Amino acid sequence: MQHYPNHWEADVVLTDGGTAHLRPITPEDSGLLQEFHSRLSAETIYFRFFAPYPKLSSRDVKRFTTVDYEDRVALIATIGGHMVAVVRYDKVSADEAEVAFVVEDAHQGRGLASVLLEHIGAAARERGVRRFIADVLPENRRMINVFREAGYTAQQTFDEGVIRLTLDLELTDVAQEVMRAREQRAESRSIARLLFPESVAVIGASRTAHTIGQTALRNLIAGDFQGPVFPVHPEAKAVAGVRAYPTVLDIPDPVDLAIVAVRADMVTDVVAQCARKGVHGLVVVSSGFGESGPEGRARQDELVITARAAGMRVVGPNCLGIANTDPAVSLNATLSPDVPPRGPIGFFSQSGALGRAILQRVAQRGMGLSTFVSAGNRADVSGNDLIQYWEEDPATEVVLQYLESLGNPRKFTRLARRLAQHKPVVAVRSGGSSQGVPSGHAADALALPDFAVTSLFQQAGVVRVDDITQMFDVAQLFAYQPLPAGPRVGIIGNSDSLGLLVKDSCARSGLKPHDPVDLGPTATAEEFGAALDAALGDDAVDSVVVVFIPALTPISSDVAEVMRAKAATAGKPIITTYLGYQGLPEELRQTGPDGATARGSIPSYPAPEDAVRALAHATRYALWRERDPGRHPELSGIDRAGARRLITRTLAEAEEAGTAAHSVWFTSEPVSNEEAAVPADTARDLLACYGVDVWPDIAVDSADAAVAAAERLGYPVVVKANAPDLRLRAGGSGIRADLRSPDDVRGAYTALHDRLGDEAMLVVQHMAIPGVPTVVRAGENPSFGSVVAFGLADVTAELLDDRAYRLAPLTDADAADLVRAVRSSALLFGLPAGATSLADQPNVEALEELLVRVSRLVDALPEVAHVDLDPVIVNATGAHVLGARVWLREAPELRPDHGPRRLRVPY
Repeated sequence: MQHYPNHWEADVVLTDGGTAHLRPITPEDSGLLQEFHSRLSAETIYFRFFAPYPKLSSRDVKRFTTVDYEDRVALIATIGGHMVAVVRYDKVSADEAEVAFVVEDAHQGRGLASVLLEHIGAAARERGVRRFIADVLPENRRMINVFREAGYTAQQTFDEGVIRLTLDLELTDVAQEVMRAREQRAESRSIARLLFPESVAVIGASRTAHTIGQTALRNLIAGDFQGPVFPVHPEAKAVAGVRAYPTVLDIPDPVDLAIVAVRADMVTDVVAQCARKGVHGLVVVSSGFGESGPEGRARQDELVITARAAGMRVVGPNCLGIANTDPAVSLNATLSPDVPPRGPIGFFSQSGALGRAILQRVAQRGMGLSTFVSAGNRADVSGNDLIQYWEEDPATEVVLQYLESLGNPRKFTRLARRLAQHKPVVAVRSGGSSQGVPSGHAADALALPDFAVTSLFQQAGVVRVDDITQMFDVAQLFAYQPLPAGPRVGIIGNSDSLGLLVKDSCARSGLKPHDPVDLGPTATAEEFGAALDAALGDDAVDSVVVVFIPALTPISSDVAEVMRAKAATAGKPIITTYLGYQGLPEELRQTGPDGATARGSIPSYPAPEDAVRALAHATRYALWRERDPGRHPELSGIDRAGARRLITRTLAEAEEAGTAAHSVWFTSEPVSNEEAAVPADTARDLLACYGVDVWPDIAVDSADAAVAAAERLGYPVVVKANAPDLRLRAGGSGIRADLRSPDDVRGAYTALHDRLGDEAMLVVQHMAIPGVPTVVRAGENPSFGSVVAFGLADVTAELLDDRAYRLAPLTDADAADLVRAVRSSALLFGLPAGATSLADQPNVEALEELLVRVSRLVDALPEVAHVDLDPVIVNATGAHVLGARVWLREAPELRPDHGPRRLRVPY
C-alpha cells in the first residue's frame, strides 16, 4: 500500500469563483461520507449506483474510505469542513481503471466534477493508468458532458441501456487547453466576486479617527459605494453615522465582501464568522502576519487555509485594499481617500506602502483606472489572478503590475504571454539586484539571475521597466495612443538642439529616426499643423515625437489645440515634450461623454529622453505582438520511451551506488556535486534519444594511447583536458588542436600532461571544422520549470553575463529569438576568418534545431536536472556537440505550472 500522497492535496477555484479543498480520502472520513450520502437526492444516487441506495452500510463505508492509493484511489472535495463531492477509480488491468464520481445536489453546476476529473486523471497517470472507463445512464446528460468536454480522446459505446465511455488519459494539447480555459474562467470569476460586491462589511470599524478601520469605512462611504455598508464593532451602535453590528453574524442581510481591520490575533475568529455568514471574499488590511516573523507567518497560513476551506478568496493581509471605478459599483475598499477617475488601466501592486502614492500619481498625470488591487503579503490573491480577470475585462485595456515577488513565475509568464497578445502588460519588479523576497510574502526567491528573468519576460511580451515613473511613462502611451506599426520616427519641434537630442535618443534605443523638422523658436500653430500633416501622411513614418518649448513670445494654446485635433484622427502615435509637462496636460486631452480622459489624448514627458524611452518600449511590444509566435516543429529521431527507460535504469543504479543527484540549477554553477553527473556514455545515449549527436572522445593515459586513439578516430584530432574544472573550449589553455600526425599527438599529450597532470583526464577527439563555439544549457529551474540558456563559449561572454534564456519547450520562433538575444550573436551571422563565400557562414538553422531538441528533452523528462552542451561548434556544416554532461535526479512531485489546476499553497 502506498503512503498517503500529500502532493495530491490542492485548493481549487470553482466556476462561480468560490473555492474548495481536494484531498485523498482516508478511513477517518467515514462520518463525512455518510453525511454526504444522506444529503444526496434520490435521482443523484440512482445516477451513481444505477439503483436506489438510500443508506450506506458499514461495509460500504469501509470499502469506499479504505483505499491503497495505487489500484484503488478516491479524492474528495470539501467546503467548510463538509464533503461535497467524491471521485474514485478502481484498476481493472495494469493500465485501465473504472472511474465514477458524484457531486452533492446543492453544489452541482459549480465545476466540481470537471476539476475532480482533472485531478483523478493526474493521479491515475502517476500510477500508470492510461485509460478510464465510465458507465453512465443515458439520462445522466450532465455526467456525460463532463467526460466529453474534458479534452481527452474519448470513445462511446451503448450496451444494455448503459453508455460506456472510454477516455485516453494522455494529456494532449486539447486537454491542456480545456483545463487552462476552465482555470481562466474560474479565477477570473473569483476576482470579479471581490471587485463587484453587492454589500460590504467593515469588521473593526473604529470610532477613533485615523484608525485603519474608520479610514476604510469612511473611504468606502465617501467613494459612493452603490450597495449597503455594514460597520462591525463589538459595542458601538453606529460608526461614522452608519448603524453598526457586534459581529458579522448579526448583520441581517447577506454580505459579499468583508474588509478586515482587527488585530492580527483576532483575524482567525473573524474569518470563521465570515465563513458561517457565507461571505464571498476578504480584504485583510491588518498587519502583524508574515512580515512580523514566524508566529505571524503561521497566523497568515492559517488565515488562507481557513478562508479557502470555506470558499473565500483573500486579498492581503497587510494590504492597502481594492478599488473598482465602475459606476455600477464605485468601490473604494482601500485606505486611500484618493482613487483616480474611470480609465482603461488595471493596476496590481504588492506594496501597500506605495499603493497610496501610486494612486495619487495616476490622478496627477490625468490618467484613469478601471480597477486597483493592493495585495500586501499576497498570501492568496496574486497578480496571476488579476491577469486572468483582466484578460476578459472589457474595461481594462492596459495592465500594470508592481511586483516584489513572484509566487508562480512559470504561470505568470504563461498568463502574461496570452494576455499580452491583445493587451499590453507593463511590470516593475523590485529586488532584482538581490533576488530577495520581502518578509511576509508567500513566495520563494527566484533561482535565476535578474537578467535571466528579464529575458523570460521578453519572451512573454511583458514590458519590464526599471521604476514606477517609467511604468507610468509607458502606460500613458499605451492607454491613450495607438501602437506604432514600426520603428521609424518622425521628429518635429521648435528647438534644433532638442530635435537632435530626440534623434540621438531614438538611435540609442534601437529606433530609426528621420532627420528632425526644426520649425524654429517662433513657429506658429499653423506651421506645427502642416508638419504634423506631412509626418502623419508619410508611409515611412510610424510614430511622431513633437517637442514644444517656451518661446520668447507669450505662450498660446494654439499649438496644443492643433496637436489635439490631429491626434483625434491619427492612426499613428503622437507623443510630446510639451512645455516640460508630465502626464496628460489638460490642453492635450480628449474627453469622453463622462468627462474622463479618452483615447487620442497626447502624453507629455518632461524630457525628450523619457518620451523616446517610452516610445521604444511601445515599439518593441508592438513588433512582438505582430511577430509569428512560431510552432512546435515535428522532429525526427525522438525516442521518448527509450529515454524514459534509460533514465529509470540509471537512477536505479545511482540509488544503489548512493550517488543520486541533488542539484540546484543556475545559481553560480549548474551543479556542485560531480558524482551526480551520469557517465559520458549514458549522457550520449540519452541525448541521442532526442536526436542530439555528441561527438565521441577517447580517454587516454599515455602518449602511445593518444596516438592509437587518433588513428582510430582519424586525423586531424585534438587532445584536450576533460576535467570539469578546466576550460574545454577551443582556444583554451587545456586543448591542443589541428593535430595531423602521430608526432603532433605525442607532443600535445606530453605538453598537456606535464602541465596539468593526471587530474586533467586527457581525451582525444576528432577535430571539427573551425566555427563559432557556443554553449547550450537546459534543465529544471525551481522557479520557472524547464528553461533553456544560450550563449557564446568564451570567457568574455561569461564575464559579461551575455546569456539569454527561454522557457521550454521552444517554438522555432523562440529558438531563433534565443540565438539572436545575446549581444555577441553577430558572430554567428558573419563570415568566419578566412572564409570567402556565404557557403562558409555558420549554419544557424542547425543550431536552432538543436535548441528545440534540447528544450523538448528537458520539458518532457523532469528527471533531467541539467544538460550542459559545451562546446557546440557552429560552422557551415551544422551545429556539432563536442562536449556534453547530463545530471539526473528523482522527478519532483509537482512541477511549476504543470498538472491539474490548483491554487498556490500558502506556505
